Amino acid sequence: MSLYFTDCCIRSPLMLQLYDCRGYMAPEYVKNGRFSAKTDVYSFGVVLLEMITGQSNKNYFESLGLPAYAWKCWVAGEAASIIDPVLSRTPTNEILRFIHIGLLCVQENVTKRPTMSLVIQWLGSDTIVIPLPTIAAFTTTELHKTDAMNQAKGEVGTLSLNKLSVSELSPR
Repeated sequence: MSLYFTDCCIRSPLMLQLYDCRGYMAPEYVKNGRFSAKTDVYSFGVVLLEMITGQSNKNYFESLGLPAYAWKCWVAGEAASIIDPVLSRTPTNEILRFIHIGLLCVQENVTKRPTMSLVIQWLGSDTIVIPLPTIAAFTTTELHKTDAMNQAKGEVGTLSLNKLSVSELSPR
């Protein structure tokens, strides 16, 4: 099913408007066109984060993206700030655990993403120790968008993270 909608989103502007699935596609599919056993895990993680925040990923997609925004808040120690106020009667530590699981699902590195069976175990147990997540997918999207705009203007290599060197970002 996800393959059908993914292809529709890429080929048909009408379907893109109706389903807008770009924000649910795993990075390995976006970058290389490859599906893996963990492609749907990524999509599940995005949906889980959407349920926790009460916001659609497409509200964040054009700027940072919900997974990247959640990751930014997690790293800053402000993960509780993304929780939808509707969930205020639910214990915060339980919701933070769900954010933790969601971030594990949307990790950039596909080998670090859990399997769905492991995710189900984590969701059903409060006693299982969950590993810490690594960087979320598409966290550096804005950097790449800015570089692409600079290249289009003829300003190749103008980005520099440390302001001392020229960093040229380009795909393989």
